[in-house]
Amino acid sequence: MKQMITVEKDQPVKTGQKLSGAEMVIESLKKEQVDVVFGYPGGAVLKIYDALYDGGIPHLLPRHEQGAIHAAEGYARVTGKPGVCIATSGPGATNIITGIADAMMDSLPLVIITGQVQSSALGSDAFQEAPILGVSMSITKHNYQVLDVNDLPRIMKEAFHVATTGRPGPVLVDIPKDVSAAEAVFEYPDTIDLPGYNPAHDPESSAIQGVIEAIKEAKKPVILSGAGVIHSEGHEELTKFAEKTNIPVVNTLLGLGTMPADHKLYLGMGGMHGTYAANMALYESDLIINIGARFDDRLTGNLKHFAQFAKVVHVDIDPAEIGKNIPTDIPVLGDAKEVLTQLLDEELPEADCRTWRRQLDTLQNDYPLWYHQDDDSFKPQRLFEIVHEMTKGDAIVTTDVGQHQMWAAQYYKFQRPNRWVTSGGLGTMGFGLPAAIGAQVGAPKEPVVALIGDAGFQMTMQELAILNEYQLPLKIVIVNNQSMGMVRQWQELYYNERYSESLIPNQPDYVKLSESFGIKGKSVNCEEDFQQVMKEALQTDGPFLIDCSVTPEENVYPMVGPGKGIQEMVGVKP
Repeated sequence: MKQMITVEKDQPVKTGQKLSGAEMVIESLKKEQVDVVFGYPGGAVLKIYDALYDGGIPHLLPRHEQGAIHAAEGYARVTGKPGVCIATSGPGATNIITGIADAMMDSLPLVIITGQVQSSALGSDAFQEAPILGVSMSITKHNYQVLDVNDLPRIMKEAFHVATTGRPGPVLVDIPKDVSAAEAVFEYPDTIDLPGYNPAHDPESSAIQGVIEAIKEAKKPVILSGAGVIHSEGHEELTKFAEKTNIPVVNTLLGLGTMPADHKLYLGMGGMHGTYAANMALYESDLIINIGARFDDRLTGNLKHFAQFAKVVHVDIDPAEIGKNIPTDIPVLGDAKEVLTQLLDEELPEADCRTWRRQLDTLQNDYPLWYHQDDDSFKPQRLFEIVHEMTKGDAIVTTDVGQHQMWAAQYYKFQRPNRWVTSGGLGTMGFGLPAAIGAQVGAPKEPVVALIGDAGFQMTMQELAILNEYQLPLKIVIVNNQSMGMVRQWQELYYNERYSESLIPNQPDYVKLSESFGIKGKSVNCEEDFQQVMKEALQTDGPFLIDCSVTPEENVYPMVGPGKGIQEMVGVKP
C-alpha cells in the first residue's frame, strides 16, 4: 500500500551541477516547492520518471491521464497552488486535452509536462507522436516545446510564473526524449524577463472614484461575485465591501463561497438555475458591480434582456473579459482583492437602497428554492440538504456536471471559499471523482465529499483503484437517477419527451464495484437509510461509497430556458 509522503520543504537543489534534462525537471519542481505530482508514465517520459524515482517529490498514479489532470485541477482549486501533471507523448498527451480546456475555462493554474518523440523525428509521424503544441495552443495560457536542454530551467521558471500570475491558467511544457536525456549545467534563474507579459495592473484611481460615484447614484445596486474573488483571496474584502455599502450580493456558479450563504445580504446563485431573487436582482438592477466574473451565457441568458436598466462596473484582472459580452460603463482593470482593498480605503457611501432591499427580501421569502417531497421516492434535493446538514456545510464538495451539480450549488450552503470544486465553463462529465482525489490530496485533513451523477461516475470510475492505495478517506455519493439527468430534462422539456440515448437503466452494481477495490459501499433508496449510511460514511476513517437511488424524473428548477432572458424563469415556486 502506497502512502502520500510529505515533501521536505527547502530540499537541497543541485544548482550548478551537470544534470540531464529529466533531472532538471525534478530540480525545477523542487525550486517551485511542488509537493505532489499527478501523472502517468510512458516511453517519452521514462527519463523523467526515472529521475522522479528518488527525486523526493510524491507522485500519485491515477488509472487514466484524464484522471491525472482532473486531480491536478482539484488540487489547484482547493490549495490555490499550481497543480502539476505529467503525461507521455501521443495518446498520453491527447488524453489530457479535456482537462487542459477545463482548466483554461475555469482559470486554474496548472503546469503540464508532456513527453515528446526525438527532436529529429518531429513531424515524421513517429510512433506515439502527436503535435501537442499545436493541439493545445488555443486552450493553454501558454505552451512551450523545449528543443535545447540549456533552455529547460528558464522555461520551467516561466511556466510556473505564467500559470500563477494574472488570470491563472494552464501552461504546457513539451519535452522531446533527447532533451530529457541531454546534459547541461543546471542554473535555475532567480528572475524572469518576459517583456510582453505584464499581468499586474494597478487599478486607476479614476476608476475607483467612478465606482464610488455610481454607488452614490444607484437605487437598485447589486454585486456580482465570481471566481476571480476566490483566485485573489478577496472574499473577506468582498463581504466588508457589501456590508459597508449595504449592497446585496449574487454569486456565479464558480463564485460560490465568496459570500457566506447565511449572510443577510446574500441572494444566492444567479443564472440558468439561479434563485428567483438573484436573477430578478440582476434583471431589475440599475447598477451591477461585477467583481471577477466573466458574464458567461449560463449567467446572462439572452444578452438583449440582461442589464437593460443597469450601469455596469466590471472589475477583472483580464482586460480581454471587460466588455466582451456585456457593454461596460466603468471598467476597472486589476486584481479583485486589490480593487476591493482600495475601495475600502475610501470613504465608501452606503447605497440608498432600502426600498430595493425590502423588495429583494420579499422575493427571497415568497419564491425560495422548492420541491415536492412525498413518501414514495427519495428526492435528490433532499439528499443535498442532508449532506449539508450532516457536514455542517464545511466539507469540500466536488461534482461532475448536470442536474446533481445544480442541486449541489442550490442546496449545499457554502460559507467560505475553496470548498466548491466543479467544472464550470467546459462542463466536463467525469470530473468529479478525480477532482475529489486531488482535493483530498491538497487538503488531507479536510472532509471531502464527491457528489456525482451515475452517468458521469461511469466515465472515470476506474479511479476508485487509488483510494485505498494512497489511503484517501474520500466519501462518494452517487446520485443515481439512471439517466444522463440534464440531457433527459432537456429532452423532456424541449424535445417532446423523446429520450434519445439519455436513459441508463442497465447499470453495474456499484457496491460490488467499490468492494472489488477494497472500498466499503452501501446502497440506499430512502431518506432514513441515507441519513444512517451517510453518518456511517462520515465516521469511517477510510473511503466510502454510497449508491443512492433518487426520483428518476425529477427536474432542476428554477430554469431559464434556451433563448430566454434571465427574468423568464420556469419552475418558480407558485
